[in-house]
Amino acid sequence: MKTSRFFLILVSTLLFIGLGSCKNETPLTASLSRSTPEAEGVSSEAIITFLDSAATSMQEFHSFMFLRHGKVIAEGWWDPYKPDLRHTLYSTSKSFTSTAVGFAVNEKLLTVNDKVISFFPDQLPDSVSPFLADMTVKDLLTMSTGQSPEPTDVIRSSGPDWVKSFLAFPVANDPGSTFLYNSMATYMLSAIVQKVTGEMVIDYLRPRLFEPLGIKGMDWEISPEGINTGGWGLLVKTEDMAKFGQLYLQKGVWKNKQVIPANWVEEATTFKIDQAPDALQSKKDSSDWMQGYCYQFWRCRNNAFRADGAFGQFIIIMPDKDAVIAITSESPNMQDEINMVWKYLLPAMKAEPLAENKEAAETLKQRLSSLALPPAARKPESPLASKLSSKTFALEKNDLKFESFSIRFSGDTCYLSMNSDNTDYSIQFGAGKWALAETVLAGPNILSRPGALSMNKTAGSYSWKDENTLELVLRYIESPHSYKITCIFDAENVEVNLHLSIPPGTDLPPIKGKLVK
Repeated sequence: MKTSRFFLILVSTLLFIGLGSCKNETPLTASLSRSTPEAEGVSSEAIITFLDSAATSMQEFHSFMFLRHGKVIAEGWWDPYKPDLRHTLYSTSKSFTSTAVGFAVNEKLLTVNDKVISFFPDQLPDSVSPFLADMTVKDLLTMSTGQSPEPTDVIRSSGPDWVKSFLAFPVANDPGSTFLYNSMATYMLSAIVQKVTGEMVIDYLRPRLFEPLGIKGMDWEISPEGINTGGWGLLVKTEDMAKFGQLYLQKGVWKNKQVIPANWVEEATTFKIDQAPDALQSKKDSSDWMQGYCYQFWRCRNNAFRADGAFGQFIIIMPDKDAVIAITSESPNMQDEINMVWKYLLPAMKAEPLAENKEAAETLKQRLSSLALPPAARKPESPLASKLSSKTFALEKNDLKFESFSIRFSGDTCYLSMNSDNTDYSIQFGAGKWALAETVLAGPNILSRPGALSMNKTAGSYSWKDENTLELVLRYIESPHSYKITCIFDAENVEVNLHLSIPPGTDLPPIKGKLVK
């Protein structure tokens, strides 16, 4: 796990993906086929219990898709998140980068034993240490570069040449000997793929992975030196995540075609290095972060493996159960989230179809279709609403560099406009409902550079907490994160308080403002 510098902490990585034999391959369609839980040997009541647990947990789910025998048996999106929206994957992106390496290996463009320095002769430090000289592609894949401490935050803030900075970073241990989670190692894999193919990873994967699976509309952040970030920054839809997991479950076969070489699937998803060799066995038995690391995949308990990203972006593959589960969320405790899968869904999967249960199936259908994160509660408008409309407040100097803001109310919509460096950022909020819109104002993210990704679709709602206090909730619905903006008005002054949702949550310094007459 690693800590991010920006607002607080980053933890990153958790779960899943499983390999193994599957009973039914996904049908020959761009979309996955659908079935009922009981027809595929799963109790609808167990899935309802899982949803009940999610509703009362600390985890904020955004989407959920459950595949059994290659068919979707349950799927849901917590409004305002939608099936057609992409969601940033954070470190789940790593498993896609690993797949790109697999294609390049199969095409004999590189091997996992190639030395990292061999790809970048013009970007080496003045002195190449023996440990750096020994570092291989496999060491990058298994997070065992020997670097210490983890270099991602330092390199991202060091300048535009991330490759050169990585190669100059101290290698304290013999590569291959010690696990240390390292997102910049995945960036180097992306850089190597681009070096040997002449294409960014997203373009290299397009005909080899995305098109065969019918994945469209994906986006991937690009570094200052024009390379896909690799370890983070990929956006795809939940069903695309499920397809990727199903492809690995099927040992790389899709539509009766070997899309990913079967030997790479085996190589990439089996144990390569122990993350915590000195940990007590009791600790290992309760942790999905101590089951072994593969090639940018994690082993899980229950003979599963996973692709995982910060705050609970999961693709969990269970070969023993012929099942795949895809989840997007904003989770403060990713282990608890995985525990719910093991507690409620794993034991619900039986070897044979179950008797039809129409009542439970209908209840589950209704539950899945009505999932929602509630907007701010609708309350009577404050008398201030009409007085504030189209008024502008000049803001004191603040870390976010906003210079002014204005509010306008029209019908059941509040329009907020903020100005920074001669740029106006407009955002919409609905009264007791989500107002869907887009903004050029970049949302919160622990790794991506501001504006590096087009995750600017928003859902906003507002409520008057009292006559002088306006609460605005702003969700960036292609990301896990949101803002709560509280505006407290006092005569001709305003205090703006921003709360950032990134777990465990952060209150930014208050911003003071004065009405412009």
